[in-house]
Amino acid sequence: MQNLFKPAKISAEEEFFETLLQCGNVSIEKIQSPPSTHTETYDQEQDEWIALLQGQASLQMEDRVVILQRGDTLFIPAHTPHRVLETSTDPTCIWLAVHIHASP
Repeated sequence: MQNLFKPAKISAEEEFFETLLQCGNVSIEKIQSPPSTHTETYDQEQDEWIALLQGQASLQMEDRVVILQRGDTLFIPAHTPHRVLETSTDPTCIWLAVHIHASP
């Protein structure tokens, strides 16, 4: 049993990634972002569906900025450049990310 809202012992400066499930070509991970997180640009091989469970965040996807509030979801197709621009301080962000890898 797991609790998505139980905080992990995370660094004040780095995101914490925890794989919750790996099954076939799908993986589910919990991500906890410290306050004011900003990341490098990702260009992933797999599709990704994210849900922001707690907090607020802004993402840059290609040439647009997407603002996410608690409960918002977003689908990021494979090879779509994206990055986190900012995350909230109180509460900090907790994400659920579902990665869908291409079938072999």
